[in-house]
Amino acid sequence: MVDRIVALDEKKAVGLKNVSINEPFFQGHYPDHPILPGVLITEALAQVGAILIICADKTGGVVPYLASIDHMRFKKPVYPGDQLRLEVELRGVKRRIGRMVAKAYVGDVLVAEGEMMCSLVKEKE
Repeated sequence: MVDRIVALDEKKAVGLKNVSINEPFFQGHYPDHPILPGVLITEALAQVGAILIICADKTGGVVPYLASIDHMRFKKPVYPGDQLRLEVELRGVKRRIGRMVAKAYVGDVLVAEGEMMCSLVKEKE
């Protein structure tokens, strides 16, 4: 879902998602009033978070599995033609659990925010 990552370090990742009317979910999701479903905003934030966790991992070889989503709020609708800026900040990793704060913006307007946790599972060798 994420079109590109524009910033990445050990604590924060920023990705972009261009919202196009040609995407298949707009056909059935309020066809006369298309908005990007909140679950897809959440998925895009989780994907940026996964990239952040993989890049921040010093030991190598972990796969982040989404474990929980807390306090997710959708503040404004996202329409076709909008560009989502997805910002995820790593709050810490403890006992193979990563904690992140995620925010989505259209321009300077906050459209969604929440907290996510992921389990860090060792890759199979």
